[in-house]
Amino acid sequence: MSLKGKVALITASTRGIGLAISERLAKEGATVYMAARRLDAASQIAKAMNAKGYDVHTVYFDAYDEDCFHNMVQTIVTEQNRLDILVNNFGTSDPRKDLTITDTPYGVFKDIINVNLESVFRGCQEVIPVMEKNGGGSIINISSVGGLIPDISQIAYGTSKAAINYLTKEIAVQVGRKNIRCNAVLPGMTATDAVKDNLSDHFKNMFEKNLPIKRMGTPEEIAAAVAYFASDDAAYTTGQILTVGGGFGLGTPIFGDLADAAQKR
Repeated sequence: MSLKGKVALITASTRGIGLAISERLAKEGATVYMAARRLDAASQIAKAMNAKGYDVHTVYFDAYDEDCFHNMVQTIVTEQNRLDILVNNFGTSDPRKDLTITDTPYGVFKDIINVNLESVFRGCQEVIPVMEKNGGGSIINISSVGGLIPDISQIAYGTSKAAINYLTKEIAVQVGRKNIRCNAVLPGMTATDAVKDNLSDHFKNMFEKNLPIKRMGTPEEIAAAVAYFASDDAAYTTGQILTVGGGFGLGTPIFGDLADAAQKR
């Protein structure tokens, strides 16, 4: 129960990685606020977790509504009089339109960059003064390995995540003396329902072939990294960009072919 007595806010938390983070932080003893646009779905999930003995609440969140960030944080402060942990989990893309530098419409590029960056910037902007009054806090931004290693597509998504990695370090420098930490967790390919349902077996096999740990990650493995950063075990850790991706990007670009050849010897 490493987070007992802490209040945590997780955005976009009704499925996938966000849901796993909510469950893990609640299991660690935190009072968890699941921030979601679909409050009916969030309420059902919260009810099920409360039945397990966890302390889980819901709050309205819409990353496209600028006023929502202030209202969301103030709702929690009114109810709990504090907020100790913020997990900026929201992120979006459109793989059908977010393509290459020449094929991506400027409007698509601009919209993805804006909403992904603003969701982190506005969340931090609203939470930091509250954390300062509390005597400190922990911010964890969910980025992506796509923000470190260029891809042949999704130029807007990768650029937005690279910017979030920088923003994480900038925030860490600016608020460290207020006893507020800011770190980022960068998932690799993670076995969420969206990934499993939308990627072909051929693509998944090709991707896994080039991983030192030859499988997709799980949402629970991402949540474990978040739980560490949220806890006092990471009290002296800030500005870190932690990849949780099975070694994605390590080694030679032809790692998979060389590994297969070595096994056949």
